[in-house]
Amino acid sequence: MYKQAIRSGSVILFLAMLAATSRAADDGRVLFDFSKPDAAKAWVNVNDGVMGGISDGRFKITDDKTMEFYGTLSLENNGGFASVRSRPTKVNLKAGDSVVARVRGDGREYSFNLYVTRDAGRYSFRQTFETKKGEWIEISLPLSKFAATRRGRMFPDQKLDPSKVNSVGFLLGDKKAGPFKLEVDWIKIQNGVEE
Repeated sequence: MYKQAIRSGSVILFLAMLAATSRAADDGRVLFDFSKPDAAKAWVNVNDGVMGGISDGRFKITDDKTMEFYGTLSLENNGGFASVRSRPTKVNLKAGDSVVARVRGDGREYSFNLYVTRDAGRYSFRQTFETKKGEWIEISLPLSKFAATRRGRMFPDQKLDPSKVNSVGFLLGDKKAGPFKLEVDWIKIQNGVEE
């Protein structure tokens, strides 16, 4: 009976270690967090002013080491979007990956965008997600579900080449004028977890 208890204890310990290892692997590769003093340098705003609109979208790094994307969306002058994106960098995405982010929003629908190198065309690849007002949630966005867009139009025939992605970002374009706020804790890449 004593030997059986030891064996059972060993099996339980082994299973616990295996579960911990699996959780660590599932945590994914951190693409961006906002804990470093120069975190803001990796990001830039792009709003509808590039096409005559007057939306005011900004971002800041908070005292809690998160990125806050905030401002006022305007539909005037054919505008209607505000965005924040990372400056070009090596993202190292592969087929089957998913983008995972921890966000706290205001109940509005946002888009997560993947931007590609210029030689891959002038498309961005977009996937929308809903936020819960005032609640932290984790969003998981499989690469296979991103759709090609350009100037607000969809191009379903264009396929994403993950190796060409060199920038990521958040965009608000829900056609609802008014103030907005989205807080981002981190952005990670999970390898080969697409369902």
